[in-house]
Amino acid sequence: MTILITGARGHVARSLVQQLRAAGAEVRAASRDPAASALPAVLCDLADPDSAGPALAGVTKVFLYAEPRGVDGFVERAVAAGVEHVVLLSALLGGGTEEEDAIARVQRKAEEEDAIARMHREAEAVVAGSGVAWTFVRPGAFATNTLSWAASVRAEGVVRDPFPDAHSAPVHEADIAAVAARALTEPGHEGAVYELTGPESVTRRRQAELIGEAIGRPVGFVVQDLAEHREELSRWTSPEVADSVIRHSQDAVGRPAATTDTVEKVTGEPARAYGRWARDHAADFTG
Repeated sequence: MTILITGARGHVARSLVQQLRAAGAEVRAASRDPAASALPAVLCDLADPDSAGPALAGVTKVFLYAEPRGVDGFVERAVAAGVEHVVLLSALLGGGTEEEDAIARVQRKAEEEDAIARMHREAEAVVAGSGVAWTFVRPGAFATNTLSWAASVRAEGVVRDPFPDAHSAPVHEADIAAVAARALTEPGHEGAVYELTGPESVTRRRQAELIGEAIGRPVGFVVQDLAEHREELSRWTSPEVADSVIRHSQDAVGRPAATTDTVEKVTGEPARAYGRWARDHAADFTG
């Protein structure tokens, strides 16, 4: 049984490859830019489904990220190639059930208008409608998102962000990967939806403090101009997604984030706290 891991340049995919190989699984890493991957990888560009053929040869299970372009074409080719199970890396905002109450339906309607939620919901619909067995892994805030602060921490000892009091419950990439690994290697995860968070809600100011504790020197917090922040976001994503990110941040100010115990339920190990993540990534903040 060969497991294809797409998005091999990403932190979750790299951790997943390592965990699966440590467990003795046969793994094939894939990337749209294999040369830039930290792992040996084959070509598979989800935006160009025709590139997936060699990557899918002999594959029975796939870890798939929600690339908005080409997911439908890739899934079609995966089914034709004999793939039996797709584990989709989605997002916590992508959810919604028929049993939700009226308030939740209103909230979900707002999410449907959100670029980030819409992207992940559409990917889930494609996978669920393909006829192949599926598992949806829906992390909330990725702890690795705060690697965007690494350059300013290294150079100036500060974090720049407009929302010091915005809360999140960041999830460690190793925990996301651990849940995906269980879904890919154990029976009984088909049709499951796993909503993942870290174990505690922390503000961005507290995250900066925890980075400082991890690297052994104080890290200050500079309240960044919102226009500057939007410009930075727009360098790596669309203006629509940048606006969605900012709205989520504004909504999180002064509002502790809900947490789940899904990581522990699925893996048997408690989710890693943000302080642990900061220690694991201390080298990124010190150069």
